[in-house]
Amino acid sequence: MTTASSLVPNVTLLDGTSIPQLGFGVFKVDDDAAEAAVAHALAAGYRLIDTAKLYGNEAGVGRAVRASGLPREDVYVTTKLWNDDQGRDKTLRAFDASVERLGLGIPDLFLIHWPIPGQDLYSESWRTLVELRDAGRVRSVGVSNFQPAHLARVIDESGAVPVVNQVELHPYLQQRELREAHAELGIATEAWSPLGRDTGLLEDPVLVAIAGRHGVSPAQVVLRWHLDIGNIVIPKSVTPARIAANLDVFGFALTAEDHAEIAGLDRGARIGPDPDVMGA
Repeated sequence: MTTASSLVPNVTLLDGTSIPQLGFGVFKVDDDAAEAAVAHALAAGYRLIDTAKLYGNEAGVGRAVRASGLPREDVYVTTKLWNDDQGRDKTLRAFDASVERLGLGIPDLFLIHWPIPGQDLYSESWRTLVELRDAGRVRSVGVSNFQPAHLARVIDESGAVPVVNQVELHPYLQQRELREAHAELGIATEAWSPLGRDTGLLEDPVLVAIAGRHGVSPAQVVLRWHLDIGNIVIPKSVTPARIAANLDVFGFALTAEDHAEIAGLDRGARIGPDPDVMGA
């Protein structure tokens, strides 16, 4: 029997591990609500759950995964190092605390949440993540919100390439140059805020028209676009119907014309902070 989870492609990462290309995010969802939302997501067929210390819901995510009855190896769990925890000793303590809150054993992926160049600790923090990986305490390590210069520095100073860079990415901020840099380095691009929250993206006439042609929603069009261009994508919702709909993007195909129209929507406009000045 074909299940929703079996339709989601896996992306092979630089270290030989693989990650589901379509997952579930829990940003701005409190701990109890995250537990319920993740339970719905796992029941719907999601197998990638993305959390972070900042979100305050690692414990709820862990409870939902444990209660799902799914084998631990079937659920890919990502969490992140917050800005106040950068530097070797703090990184080690923060990692231990995240593992304890999740209660799921070895995390699948641990990311540096922001470079915070003003602190000048992201390279030291990255080398510490590589130590944790080499010690078998986390399967894969990566970064989030890193610009090409940040990536070049950590690779140069550690000899290790992040497997993932999770960045703001949606049709209004398509990050072409950064995606090209990722492709050259073998880094997978993961999109946060993939549906362009609070931008009016899903009411854009171009997307509404494309959705109408395919008999789907604008959100489904945007998620299909992400998958087509190779992004890993982690939409967030606490509504069961929308959680299911966001996974139901494998029954239609965007045309070359659709892609050309979406490419024309790029405004270079951020919802979140500029990584070059965040925390400066």
